[in-house]
Amino acid sequence: MLKKEYIGPNAGFSQVVKVETTETTTLYISGQIGTGSNLEEQSITTFKNLEALLHQCQATFKDVVKMNTYIVNFNPEIDLPIFRKVRASFLGDSDFPASTLVGVPVLGNREWLIEIEAIAVLNKQ
Repeated sequence: MLKKEYIGPNAGFSQVVKVETTETTTLYISGQIGTGSNLEEQSITTFKNLEALLHQCQATFKDVVKMNTYIVNFNPEIDLPIFRKVRASFLGDSDFPASTLVGVPVLGNREWLIEIEAIAVLNKQ
């Protein structure tokens, strides 16, 4: 039996789609963005937004199995250390989810520098 719940619906999307089976709950979290004037500030608030949605669904970053990150005008030498530092402050330094990082020219708003989407799986016990 499959049950779906749409959390935080907006114009054309939901913040989270929660899919439950008898054994697991899977969270599909839409791309989250942050606020601030630079990549580090926006990364911190983006991870805080992800964390809040996870907690709302009784999950943590340890439940995240896949993460896709999009960074505007990505420069690996400058941006990757910033991103890794912020990510480590939320996820720790081991057991990272499968991840993809893509440099993009622009996101849905020209002020956004980073967007992160995630999938989390929780086992029912």
